[in-house]
Amino acid sequence: MAKNILICDDAAFMRMMIKDILTKNGYNVVGEAENGAKAVEKYSELKPDLVLMDITMPELDGIGALKKIKESDAGAKVIMCSAMGQQAMVIESIQAGAKDFIVKPFQADRVLEAVKKVVG
Repeated sequence: MAKNILICDDAAFMRMMIKDILTKNGYNVVGEAENGAKAVEKYSELKPDLVLMDITMPELDGIGALKKIKESDAGAKVIMCSAMGQQAMVIESIQAGAKDFIVKPFQADRVLEAVKKVVG
């Protein structure tokens, strides 16, 4: 069965790029969110198998959203995405419960490798 994925990024073209990579490889994109607050809302509404979450977003950043999602569902699977390869961000994300970390610009094979590793 195809895995259901929620994409969360404030840049529409990034969401489109990720969606394209995922759908071409048999994944089901069930929703998109343009900020962390929307991501938390959509997560509880859609219960996806995986969330791809940008870190830098308006309203609520990705790490804040990750923490809220993990509070409501300890088993939530989240992969963080960020243009900044800052160690502190990566470490904070992993400590907050992220399963992996992808750096922008995305390489399709890296995105798929991370997704496969987390949800199969």
